[in-house]
Amino acid sequence: MTGILDNGSFWFDSMDLDLAGEPAPLPASADVVIIGAGFTGLWTAYYLSQLAPETAIVVIEARTAGFGASGRNGGWCMGTAMGIEALVARERSRERGLVLAAAMQDTVDEVGRVCQAEDIDCHFQKGGTLTVATTPFHADMLAQAEAEYVEIGFAPEDHVWLDADEARKRIAMTPNLGAMFTPHCAAIHPARLVRGLADTLRARGVTIVEQTPAKKISPRHVLTTRGAISAPIVLRATEGYTDTIDGQQRQLLPLYSMMVATEPLPDSLWEDIGLRERETFGDLRRVVIYGQRTLDNRLAFGGRAGYYFNSGIRDTIPPADRAVQNVEKTLRRHFPMLEGYRITHGWGGLMGMPRNWKPYVHFDADSGFGAAGGYTGEGVGASNLAARMLADLALGRDTDVARLAWAGDLPPRWEPEPLRWLGASALQFLGDRADAAEFRSGKPSKFWGGMFARLFG
Repeated sequence: MTGILDNGSFWFDSMDLDLAGEPAPLPASADVVIIGAGFTGLWTAYYLSQLAPETAIVVIEARTAGFGASGRNGGWCMGTAMGIEALVARERSRERGLVLAAAMQDTVDEVGRVCQAEDIDCHFQKGGTLTVATTPFHADMLAQAEAEYVEIGFAPEDHVWLDADEARKRIAMTPNLGAMFTPHCAAIHPARLVRGLADTLRARGVTIVEQTPAKKISPRHVLTTRGAISAPIVLRATEGYTDTIDGQQRQLLPLYSMMVATEPLPDSLWEDIGLRERETFGDLRRVVIYGQRTLDNRLAFGGRAGYYFNSGIRDTIPPADRAVQNVEKTLRRHFPMLEGYRITHGWGGLMGMPRNWKPYVHFDADSGFGAAGGYTGEGVGASNLAARMLADLALGRDTDVARLAWAGDLPPRWEPEPLRWLGASALQFLGDRADAAEFRSGKPSKFWGGMFARLFG
């Protein structure tokens, strides 16, 4: 049984997990049924159990808690999310955007507070994040953005430009022409967080039924491979796996990301690399990269890797996969001092991409159905805020959180095949070409970058 429950990540491998047990019985009914035992589902159950402790909550999960993106991601608990900058950039939506931005910044601290209160040791360290300029025009953009953020309404300390000398003291990434620093991010061990949440919920009396895929959702009813369960409230929290449920196809695009992790690196090498506060890091390329220093002194590093035709689902990605190998090559190119040090783990998995590229939270009181997701790979923190919104909406609570901009902002469905494959392939192809051209020239890519902008913004 463990072969289909291990997600293949370093995060799972670093924990002493017993994945071979039999799943809990599936109750015939409950007050609330949540589909998906990842961050969104478990955080929602957590806040529901706080707000309404008498509520009978059942979480059903196709594999095991944290099997999907929640247990294999980059470990960034970010204080922002896709779509926020677009809201604050427009005067008519700026106030709502700044309120949402403040809520996301506080969410990083909220995750830390819960981990401390519930004794969840997820290696939480709020060291902030560094967006490194790897070309001269990226440096110009980031330096200019510091003042623009303040003008829009952010505090000066929210976004701080570091010149090249200061940035290189923080991270010896090559090239490094400066960096934007924000304190609103924590590095975590994501599997420890998601599994710790599951243990906390079980101790509270929440039922988590694993190895039980949902086949179909209808009002107040969920059909699974092990029978049916009914409840007045049904909440979907399945992110990139949403397409596997009958009737939920094309809600979210399963887009893949790959990661590698080095062996534990010696202190002398970390003196060269930096990241003394376990800052997370990335840059401004279109095909995103992300990294962190783990508590056991590994460098964990990832990058986006595309889409499989007809929303294809791969349960695990082996280290020998070409996309994983490409991530290793990118890591070694930016950190040449890693020569001679081993990559001990390589893995990948999928995340959920909404058609409008921003998170959503939805609840319909008439049908009792709700859903949250669409984090575009930034869900460690955003899932916590979305879960608090979904819990308030499901309980009919009119709160400031329930009125945040994500509420009711449902994305349209993705196009049928082959259109969505062609679109996703074009996104990856043009992004790769534009990024490569800019690294070579140090200038904006007019041809590839222009095509990318015309098609995707």
